[in-house]
Amino acid sequence: MSEVIVWIDEGCITCNACEEEYPEVFVVEDDSCFIVSDARIDGGFDSNEGTKSALKPGFDIDAIQGAADECPVEVIMIEVKGGEEAAPAAEEAAPADEAPVAETAADVDSAMDGDRSLLVLSGSQSGNAEGVAAKVGKSASDYGLEATVKGMDEVQIGDLAGYKRILIVCSTWGEGEMPDNAEDLWNAANGAGAPSLSGSHFSVCSLGDSSYEFFCQSGMDWDGWFEKAGSNRITSRVDADVDYDGPADAWMIDALAHMGAVDGDGNFNEEMVEALKAKAAGGGKAPTGGVFDIPELVSAEIQINARVFRYDPQSGQSGHDIWRCAVPASVSIMELLRILKATEDGTLTFRDGNADDATTAISVNGRNVLPGRVAISEVVSGSGSEYSLRIDPLSGFDVIRDLAVDHSDYQTHLANSKPWMHAMTRDAAKVSQGVIGTMDAVTATTLHAVNDMPSGQLIHASSDTTPHNRAYVGPAVISRLWAKYSDPRTSDKGRAGYLETIESQHGIKAEADMSSVARSGRSGVAVANNLLLAKRKTLQDGGFTGRHGKHVWWFSQTVKLSGQLNETVLAGATLGPFGMAKNAITGVLPRMALGFTRTGGPIMRDSQALIMPPASIGKMPKMINKSVDNHHEVVALFNKFDRRF
Repeated sequence: MSEVIVWIDEGCITCNACEEEYPEVFVVEDDSCFIVSDARIDGGFDSNEGTKSALKPGFDIDAIQGAADECPVEVIMIEVKGGEEAAPAAEEAAPADEAPVAETAADVDSAMDGDRSLLVLSGSQSGNAEGVAAKVGKSASDYGLEATVKGMDEVQIGDLAGYKRILIVCSTWGEGEMPDNAEDLWNAANGAGAPSLSGSHFSVCSLGDSSYEFFCQSGMDWDGWFEKAGSNRITSRVDADVDYDGPADAWMIDALAHMGAVDGDGNFNEEMVEALKAKAAGGGKAPTGGVFDIPELVSAEIQINARVFRYDPQSGQSGHDIWRCAVPASVSIMELLRILKATEDGTLTFRDGNADDATTAISVNGRNVLPGRVAISEVVSGSGSEYSLRIDPLSGFDVIRDLAVDHSDYQTHLANSKPWMHAMTRDAAKVSQGVIGTMDAVTATTLHAVNDMPSGQLIHASSDTTPHNRAYVGPAVISRLWAKYSDPRTSDKGRAGYLETIESQHGIKAEADMSSVARSGRSGVAVANNLLLAKRKTLQDGGFTGRHGKHVWWFSQTVKLSGQLNETVLAGATLGPFGMAKNAITGVLPRMALGFTRTGGPIMRDSQALIMPPASIGKMPKMINKSVDNHHEVVALFNKFDRRF
């Protein structure tokens, strides 16, 4: 089956001739002619001039040729897979049955032997590049690749020599600077110990903001460095602006197809590229017995009252708008907000983005969520014919407008914590890919679990402490530091630096209640566990010194040993042995034990202090003296603090 690539050369006069002839492939807009997304394998919508995508199977080459013949300026270009060069479409195209047949899915599968590893690196400041890299990692298996996705602070520069395939997604920070998690790796890359990457293949997706002078500079720097290191640029670098989704997706499809065409020996087989794209798009998985259309699954519509927070910074007024609407239950919260903005109020403001965009987090019916990941049916309240949905901005941040908040508090704490990786020399093994560090499976699995946090902003807002204590670095930062502290690859110097922030005045000691964090889904449970371990470490390192530590230790010992919650014993134990001795001399503990105190008796008893110092003998109220329910569970809880498992 032939592969056909169609694109629009320069000089289009937007005459509509091609669209009238074959609208399934061509559409004409104000400035040029475009190839429609439904016709292309990569799903893009442009002139198809850059990274050219083949058309999906099933389009009539004769009809395409006819549309090209109608073009008065001959800018519609057609290339049949296997042709020597592209020619103006006005000239007769080679018959499809004469073109070489592209490799089949079976041919591609047979070529996928040996090493199929792919390293995907992200240099990310706000999470966008990290999100793109994660998407690349998830899609890699469609191209027969085994992806390892890492932040640039999670690898050493020497690690790169062990891979034949490397994809880089890097954002630019400030005035052309590397993001924080890429700074150390960049410095190492330009040092004396940088490796040669001869025989490897790479491609770069650079994210940036064209309103800045040094647009996408960090990605450009990495692109130049890999070339100098001897690596082969397998596809051209893509520089994506603020609306990066489309360019990044197109780069991902093309880069993965080219990386998939690199065999186990590191040789690039260009003839496999289009076949891999077709296979990933479903071309190699068509069922026998005719065409099968996958049905679109849509949930039934439900009636909801959407109560959305509104804030106007100019007038200073705030409140909630309520919209009553009917939408499918499967619609995501993000899609609902887009619908409301498009149909109800165009001034509605929220952070839009893809499903994994960490900055889009909001509060829905009291739950902090990424709105692109959560369907309405998962969070609505009520039953019967009508449901309620309350949508608010994240707590703990200043509201900019409506649901959009200022994340600078979190970003400042994250930057000040210096979360980049400080690695140490460790054991390694020599394998077919080169020399790589070793780690047992249990440790590796644990590290993945403790780092499971899709949105730092969401976790930051889940703490009940952050809205009231802006100096508190927050659970997301502490969890991230604890994960690096627990990583066996971290150097002693790195651990000391992480622990300094964790145990500081505004570190874990400032967290009031970890249960609120644990209620933020699966990632919240992992973060809350990190906070518990960090708090235990902090108490141990301080030797339970200070009032806070002493109270925790003595309270736990009292309850654990006695199984009783007794006011007298508890008060004495909390004071510690020296405090008990002191109060025994003054008579406080004996009087408490005997049931006498200055409180609870007649007022006249207070005057007896003049003749019976140091206190009166007024009768004390009924004391607390109660057995602890489920004592074994309480003991297990306190054992978490003193490591007596």
